[in-house]
Amino acid sequence: MSAAHPAFVILALVVALFTVIAMRLVDRRAQAQALAYSDLAFVERIARRRVPLERVLAGAFVFGIFALAAALAGPRVSASVPTRDATIVLCIDTSGSMRATDIAPSRSEAAKAAVRGYIDALPAGTRVGIVAFSSSAIVVQTPIEDREQALASLALVPPPNGGTAIGDALLGAARLLPQKGARAIVLLTDGVNNSGASPLDAAPQIGATGIRIFTVGIGTQNGGIIPGTLEEAQIDEQALRSVAEAGHGDYRRATDASDLQGALARLVRETVWEKKNVDASLAFALAGGGIVVMAVLGFATLGRFP
Repeated sequence: MSAAHPAFVILALVVALFTVIAMRLVDRRAQAQALAYSDLAFVERIARRRVPLERVLAGAFVFGIFALAAALAGPRVSASVPTRDATIVLCIDTSGSMRATDIAPSRSEAAKAAVRGYIDALPAGTRVGIVAFSSSAIVVQTPIEDREQALASLALVPPPNGGTAIGDALLGAARLLPQKGARAIVLLTDGVNNSGASPLDAAPQIGATGIRIFTVGIGTQNGGIIPGTLEEAQIDEQALRSVAEAGHGDYRRATDASDLQGALARLVRETVWEKKNVDASLAFALAGGGIVVMAVLGFATLGRFP
């Protein structure tokens, strides 16, 4: 936590200290008067009953005064907040190898399920688009804020078939993104680029414009046989790491449906949330004022005043 006006923190401490001193003086005067005009044994019994509660109320009162004074310092706390003007494009691999069932029920269905969870978790105001790619890339949905429409567009993602054009998908996604604001591409793939533009050439160009690229590799460590073929599905993890690095993002590997959903869930925080110092002056003032009022009411109930 930090403060916009640190000098007022010292003032708050001074105010709290003087409040403690003043309360002790008032308490001593009250005790002296009670001793002068009351039975000593009676005063001792009352004091034993009241001291614990009065100390709690006194502590709360002092804390409330400190919070009120501290509010003047402009306290700021670090908090995660939704990024303003964020636009995300999800690139979903629909190559033939996505039919593999090493990730149940299939890589393709597991990817779409994880994407649904990602879209559902996006904060209001975030625009999201979808690009599908196999031997070429197609725009399934231009970036929109409407969650229902974005989710419905997943039904338009083509069934797995063909090669893997990762570079084309990245370039197509970049063209959908605005010129400014928080922008990111999330790439989900299980293959090696074998068609279209090179992702290793496309990623640095995209990253230089301020667009972040996050990559997720889909598939088990031993790969899987592509249905209808004798070919084993492979993945170029080094290339995906390089693509993410060029796009100032990161790479992660998902070897089962749970991994995939977890990876996308964490990416929500990384792509559309950010750490900011938030002004907590109002919160301090409201909390301090509320505590002071409750402490005063407590003292009034006991027939005492701070």
